[in-house]
Amino acid sequence: MAQRYHVFSLPPELLETLTPRNLIGRPPPPEVSTLIQTAPPVSDNARACNICLGATFADVIEQRSHFRSDWHRYNVKIRLRGGSSVTEPAFAHLVEGLEDSLSGSASSDESSDDSDAVKALVSKIKRTSRSSSPSEEKKTQLTAVTWFHSPPSTQIGVYRMLFPIDTPAPSYLAELKRIQERVEGGRKWAMFMVAGGHFAGAIVEVSRPAEDQDSIVSGKAKKKPPKLKPETSILKHKTFHRYTTRRKQGGSQSVNDNSKGAAISAGAMLRRYGEQALRDDIRNLLLDWADDIQDCERIWLRASVSNRRIFLDYENCVINKGDDRLRTFPFPTRRPTQSELVRCLLELTQVKTSRLTEEALRAQDEAFLASLPKPKATPSTTPAAAPEKAKTQRLTKEEEAYREKWSRLLDMISKGRFEPLKSFWEREGVSFGGVDALIPEWTGDRRASLLQVAVQSGQEDVTRWLLYELHADPTISVPSSGVHQDDKAANESDVSDAPPLQGAGSRRTAYDLARTRAVRDVFRQCAGDHPDWWDWFGSARVPSTFNKEKEEARDEKKKQRKKGLKEKMRERETREREREGKQSDVDDEQVQAKSEPHSHDPTAPRKLGGSSGAADGVLGLTVELRAKVERERRARAAEARLKILTGARRM
Repeated sequence: MAQRYHVFSLPPELLETLTPRNLIGRPPPPEVSTLIQTAPPVSDNARACNICLGATFADVIEQRSHFRSDWHRYNVKIRLRGGSSVTEPAFAHLVEGLEDSLSGSASSDESSDDSDAVKALVSKIKRTSRSSSPSEEKKTQLTAVTWFHSPPSTQIGVYRMLFPIDTPAPSYLAELKRIQERVEGGRKWAMFMVAGGHFAGAIVEVSRPAEDQDSIVSGKAKKKPPKLKPETSILKHKTFHRYTTRRKQGGSQSVNDNSKGAAISAGAMLRRYGEQALRDDIRNLLLDWADDIQDCERIWLRASVSNRRIFLDYENCVINKGDDRLRTFPFPTRRPTQSELVRCLLELTQVKTSRLTEEALRAQDEAFLASLPKPKATPSTTPAAAPEKAKTQRLTKEEEAYREKWSRLLDMISKGRFEPLKSFWEREGVSFGGVDALIPEWTGDRRASLLQVAVQSGQEDVTRWLLYELHADPTISVPSSGVHQDDKAANESDVSDAPPLQGAGSRRTAYDLARTRAVRDVFRQCAGDHPDWWDWFGSARVPSTFNKEKEEARDEKKKQRKKGLKEKMRERETREREREGKQSDVDDEQVQAKSEPHSHDPTAPRKLGGSSGAADGVLGLTVELRAKVERERRARAAEARLKILTGARRM
């Protein structure tokens, strides 16, 4: 079993061999030059500088001259950065190390707040304070336990909270040796815990007083030495509980009231009373233990933010809010009880021990350093040039007027405003570049020419005007990003002579965009009237010319065909009605034949469920009539059973 040590009574032979435990492989901190640290004793003269070491003055003029010197300004800057002041010879030695130095101490330029020498020295200290390699100075998070090493393979750990707050890490070993000394009356701690309405408090002694040590030394001369007292002992303790928290809810009633508003219920009132009673009980206990708390070296407190107000920051409080003795438990704790206080006391006072060799420690440190996150790459001093945003080009008045004309023209064509369109074209047609001018891309229109806009909009009059009077070109191809869905809807609306749907990569013209037969007939008429104007049957993709006689004959054939279809439908409906009438007459006769009574011998044996002829009698009936006959049969059977039962009872 590993030996346990008490933090206030470590063996002297162990203390002599202890060294602070640092990461192996990390370079030790650079030693400060003795030239900077040494300082002559400060004189008691009234005219002396409190910052510069050993600077005294005979009169006020000399004192003012010193305050303007580089030496004094350098010491002020170093002290503000947390460093130590240097003597005048040390400052002169530092200045000599610079390539471009200034005498400075007798400088006549009093308006300047800083000289080049002071700036250079301060910047040099900044550079030397930084690590040359980022990997050598990785920021490690401080743990709650600080470790010490004793060769060859003993390590002990002590909680940092045991030392004063302002103790630097290099001084932990000296502080550990200091707390081994016995004090008069012994070392005392106060420990308090409160959570969920539970409270536990104690005044404990963590180190025997010096009087006991003297008695032990004097008792060594006797044959039987006195029995040693334990290092830790509980002097006073108190625990109690109040109802302040609803079960399985969490949080006190006051916190719930502050967040959701005051609850109006019997339980809430009981919990508010419990909080008030708990606060009064704790403060009364602190008042009773006030003398013992003042003698305590440390005050350990476990409480939430709201519960800390019970102990601190109230009128005539025993523990002040900024007390240097206040500590929090540096490890997780459980419900406040006396046994939990004892466990926490042992955890704080017992030293952690481990037995690791130098090789095991080195491997452990290397694994720890490898687990640290890598430092982020410093960004380049020259930021990358941000991509320039595309500036919106501002249009001139002429361009705005031109775009407005195009918008008006397309709107009139798509809406079929024929008369305003003719007058507008007579006035502004030349400015558009002709009837076959391509539609600009900035309009967002997916068609290429005015004829295609009129055809796809289904405007018959506008299409005729464009083809006959303005001689619009019907062979212009539709852009590949044209609207295929609109063409599909157009072909579905009139499939009699509509052009077949083309693939996505095939060439299409204005005729392919036609939605109605009337618009397609305009193309065919123009192809028949003026066959020499365009390549109608090739490039324009018009299937044939328009012949009025042929069209009328075709329409007449369609009418005759429709008329013949209507007559056939009427004849079919008449035959269906006649067939249904005959079937209904047959069904009525069969029902009447079944409904006639049959003579039978009542004494003859009968099968359960009726005679076998009942099933054969409904073979030719429909489903509705079969169900009706079955219901009547079951009703008659039920009536017969009732008659038999009533007759048996009368007998």
